[in-house]
Amino acid sequence: MSCFTTRPEITGSFGVATSTHWIASAVGFGILEKGGNAFDAAVAMGFTLQVVEPHLNGPGGEVPIIFRAAGEDRARVLCGQGGAPAGATIAHYRSEGLELIPGSGLLATVIPGAFDAWMLMLRDHGTMSLREVLEPAIHYLEAGHPILPHAVDAIANLEDLFREEWPTSAAIWLPGGAVPEVGSLVRNPDLARTWRRIIDEAEAANDREAGIDRARDAFYRGFVAEAIAEYFATAEVMDATGERRRGVLTGDDLSGFEARYEDPLTLDYAGWTVAKAGVWSQGPAFLQTLAILDGTGIDQMDPLGPDFVHNVIEAMKLAFADREAHYGDPDFSDVPVETLLSRAYAAERRALIGAEASTEQRPGRIPGFEHLADAAIMRAGRSYDLAVGADAGEPTMARLTERRGDTVHIDVIDRWGNMVAATPSGGWLQSSPVIPGLGFALNSRAQMFWLDEGLPTSLAPGRRPRTTLTPSLAFEDGAPRLAFGTPGGDQQDQWQIAFFLRHVHGGMNLQEAIDAPHSHSLHFTSSFYPRAAQPGRMVLEANAGPDLAAALRARGHDVEVADPWSVGRMSAASLGADGLLRAAASPRLMKGYAVGR
Repeated sequence: MSCFTTRPEITGSFGVATSTHWIASAVGFGILEKGGNAFDAAVAMGFTLQVVEPHLNGPGGEVPIIFRAAGEDRARVLCGQGGAPAGATIAHYRSEGLELIPGSGLLATVIPGAFDAWMLMLRDHGTMSLREVLEPAIHYLEAGHPILPHAVDAIANLEDLFREEWPTSAAIWLPGGAVPEVGSLVRNPDLARTWRRIIDEAEAANDREAGIDRARDAFYRGFVAEAIAEYFATAEVMDATGERRRGVLTGDDLSGFEARYEDPLTLDYAGWTVAKAGVWSQGPAFLQTLAILDGTGIDQMDPLGPDFVHNVIEAMKLAFADREAHYGDPDFSDVPVETLLSRAYAAERRALIGAEASTEQRPGRIPGFEHLADAAIMRAGRSYDLAVGADAGEPTMARLTERRGDTVHIDVIDRWGNMVAATPSGGWLQSSPVIPGLGFALNSRAQMFWLDEGLPTSLAPGRRPRTTLTPSLAFEDGAPRLAFGTPGGDQQDQWQIAFFLRHVHGGMNLQEAIDAPHSHSLHFTSSFYPRAAQPGRMVLEANAGPDLAAALRARGHDVEVADPWSVGRMSAASLGADGLLRAAASPRLMKGYAVGR
């Protein structure tokens, strides 16, 4: 028996904002109330989340953004994912004695893309000044913010590392020389000074758009880039292997980076069109899963029952097997995306779903790409003798341990119909030491590359890692309706697909679909160090009920029952045909928040 109950959504007509932290949601709605639009609000929320959830994202991270501007009938993607530095070659990393790229430390760093993406969106689609959108973040940096329990846990787990190996991080995250108490005010004056200096350089232009471009220059070609390059030139940093290594990021790498706009990939399903970022993200796995499920009768299944969960899990195994084999930066690899998203291919994949859970890795054998399927199967069965230290991997909820957190997510819709969904991540306090004087660390997204030649995800200079970050936009009968997403690493599109299907077919409102018990698969190769696969294994929230767990085990699933209300942090916002705005956020971890008027 499930313990699921129904709850109403937030509704309004003025604007709605959701995020994984209540302060950021309040900041976003405050921007809307001051006359800003959804783009202004999203930028302000993004920078605020870097402050109040520093264990989950930071200024040195990355962000994919998918949006729809009012009056337009299409979605656009803004790619804030940086590529690998020029010195990031397989030969160099192998010479360091590595089989995998560590999950923390300087060799795990790619070019930070989030700042430029936020600035580009603000310049081209926002209305407010840089000062106006950064003021909330600066306030919490200077006055302090009440630090969350999970942030305290992350700091406590790394206390010795900070003291002994990462002193610049200790200076910020061990105020007064000790782990901060939960709820105490934590400040970061170095980061506040960084933002104030960038604002000063921007305002010297005496023009909003030119000033934002000056801010971009200050970060990638000015004093911020200089500080990063100076640090990387000499620093040797303890990483996830327990050894000290130097990084390869340079000022030239930073100076050549710009975020960019792209067309999304889309799939039509049951009167809806879902838009996702390209194959440099895991987003197309959502689309593939939908295409595979279309024809299984999923629309007639109990959205809380064993048939639904079994079919969704099995379809996701097939889609994510293709993710592992075929996805990667299309600027560097030929990715057969038209085949992967075709109805004919989906029908072939659908035929592989049986009554029993599969324990095989089954990427599709697409003509001309069979070697990639073979390589993916081999990697899934590979094991590594690895020392794991320095908080390896992503702070994701996959294993639900006390050290794990998540990344963050934002949805905003304003009164004019502008819609934004963004999933900022990377640069969390666990990734690498704080850059001296800047107040932030860089990302560890390079851990998603392989040190094997010839793959779409092989490490190569300039190549973007195949990120797990995957915000979503959906249109119903051609009209923009839904912005949604979640933190959660490899689980992001898994939780989103169940949410979407329960909303579209199950008659659940946004909040009900979010509150419904979550499940996800651990079957395929993890995107994060140490890159393990757990064939046949899945996680199910205990509030789904023992009968559901038993029914899934009877079908061959290796079910791990997680604590009630412990899996997933979905949020969503919608624009109804009646003009009414709705929003909802997960109550899990007691941080998500939806606000509207």
